[in-house]
Amino acid sequence: MLDGLVWFFSNIGQAFVNAGYAITHPGMWLSWIGGLETTEDKQALMRFVYYGGSVEFFFVVFTLFLIVTAVGIARPNFMWGCVRVLEGLANSVGRFFAWAGLLMVLQQIVIVFMQRIFTVPEISLIYGVSWLTFDVSWWAEELKLYNAMIVCMCATYTFVQGGHVRVDLVYSAISHRAKRVIDMLGSLLFMMPVAVLTWMYGWFFMWRHLVTPKVSASDKVEILMKKARILKWNVETIGFSPNGFNAYFLFKVLLICFAGMVFLQSIAFFYRSYLEFKEGAGSAGKYLDRDTLGEGEEAYEGTH
Repeated sequence: MLDGLVWFFSNIGQAFVNAGYAITHPGMWLSWIGGLETTEDKQALMRFVYYGGSVEFFFVVFTLFLIVTAVGIARPNFMWGCVRVLEGLANSVGRFFAWAGLLMVLQQIVIVFMQRIFTVPEISLIYGVSWLTFDVSWWAEELKLYNAMIVCMCATYTFVQGGHVRVDLVYSAISHRAKRVIDMLGSLLFMMPVAVLTWMYGWFFMWRHLVTPKVSASDKVEILMKKARILKWNVETIGFSPNGFNAYFLFKVLLICFAGMVFLQSIAFFYRSYLEFKEGAGSAGKYLDRDTLGEGEEAYEGTH
């Protein structure tokens, strides 16, 4: 157990060194953005891949969380500001991607008309632009991407809005402070760990469909540096049918976005629960930006 504690606190201390080095040497892990022209660019991409799902990155984020939390405990107004920013991010992203539901319905209507009534084999998003012209089956399969956008990018928005289904056995019958304790434990023991695990597994899952040679979570950075010599982009373009949707790598990207959004929302939920516990029942829902269906529809809000 002593070795575990030493490892834990040494990683927290090393996080300051790692974060400082990454900030002062951005080219070591970002030079690939301009293209994979040199071996150094390829090595930078491999470092980005490795550290994006590494223990080092986890402890940098975890240490930052500890620092912000400590400042927030000393200055509640700062913590409320963090809550408002993080919940505002969830609301803004969710409200934007919610329009994908409308696009999904409209596109399905167009597909039905073009395929069943006009019997055309292809649909062009812009007439005469060949790279925006695809088979009808491509557009039909692409509808799944809209659904994935709604699920991944609107999950935290729905959480802020209180729209997720909750199985309530004792929660409604306990006191305000007891509810906040449950919420704090839930955010720390369930939301945050699940988001971290999803990120760490999804990160390498995503990159295996973007570059070659394949990368793995078990690869050490030294092995990835050797692989960098033959590194090149290999973006997944294989569909389930010959003319079907061929950008399934976007689903892997959405998985990472989902994990990141849930992690940030777990922090916001923990901070809100702590502040509402500390300030009492009068602070419940403070600064909470929830959509409304209008006057007289209060009974239906939070159930849509």
